Amino acid sequence: MNSLFICLYLDEDVNVLIADLLRARGFDVITVRDAKQLHATDVEQLAYAVSQARTLVTHNRTDFEELVQSYFDSG
Repeated sequence: MNSLFICLYLDEDVNVLIADLLRARGFDVITVRDAKQLHATDVEQLAYAVSQARTLVTHNRTDFEELVQSYFDSG
C-alpha cells in the first residue's frame, strides 16, 4: 500500500491504539511516546509537529485553538 500524503502526530490525549489502526490503513503516524515528547507542553507539542511537518491530532481542540491562531498570526 502506498503511503498517504498526510503525516500525523498524535498527542498524549489520543489513545496509542489509534496509531496502530491508522498505520494499518497506510498512514504515516507517530505518537508523543514515539517522539519522546511525553509531558511536553502544548506549545512544545505544536512546535515539534511543525518542525517535523506533521499534523497534530488531539482531543484538546480548545487548548490548541488559540495557540494555533497565535502561530499563524506570527507568520
